[in-house]
Amino acid sequence: MIRVWVTGLFLCFFCGKIAAQRADLGTWSIVQARHKINNRWGVFGEGQLRSLRFYNHFHYYEYKGGVEYRAHPNIRVALAAGSYQTYREGGDFVRPKNNDELRIWPQITLTQPLGRWKIEQRYRAEFRFTSSGFRQRFRQRISAIYAFGPKQKWQISGSNELFFTNREPYFERNRVALNLTYKFNDRVSAMLGYLHQFDYKINDETGRDFLQTGVYFDL
Repeated sequence: MIRVWVTGLFLCFFCGKIAAQRADLGTWSIVQARHKINNRWGVFGEGQLRSLRFYNHFHYYEYKGGVEYRAHPNIRVALAAGSYQTYREGGDFVRPKNNDELRIWPQITLTQPLGRWKIEQRYRAEFRFTSSGFRQRFRQRISAIYAFGPKQKWQISGSNELFFTNREPYFERNRVALNLTYKFNDRVSAMLGYLHQFDYKINDETGRDFLQTGVYFDL
């Protein structure tokens, strides 16, 4: 139990230090809901709101939903679509927008349990109908997740995600994240974390450091 609280306090202190030292720390808020139809099929929906300063200068939001099929205990495939809206910097939802986008994406997720550890690989192809024309993008994320504490209600995870396109220079973005999640019960969990994003010559969202918060529902 002591280890659980020490880990939680360390992450809160770490995120707090970042907020105190960096005036341009952004925020990234997530709400997600999932519904399991049966042992194979499920549906999900998610909304995100992002800011370029600490709960200020909101510049981005998205909402999306899709269907997921469990082909194997360690393999899930999904198809989803959503709206992705990016505004200019300098304030809250400054117009004109940098990007107004409808996105459709299939993905496959592979998991490998290793005791209390779980290794997850996610591959996603994005078909993007943007305000500047049609674009394609390919994403690959690898995550390591460790469950601990009483009844393994706590999880700490680290991930790295790469973004590529079918146009030169091909590499577009990199995201690195460290998150702590607590599962209140079988239906509700909450997440606190830190994400660093590096962008290479794109204008729909600039690279930043973000404090992440999330609430997740299993309906």
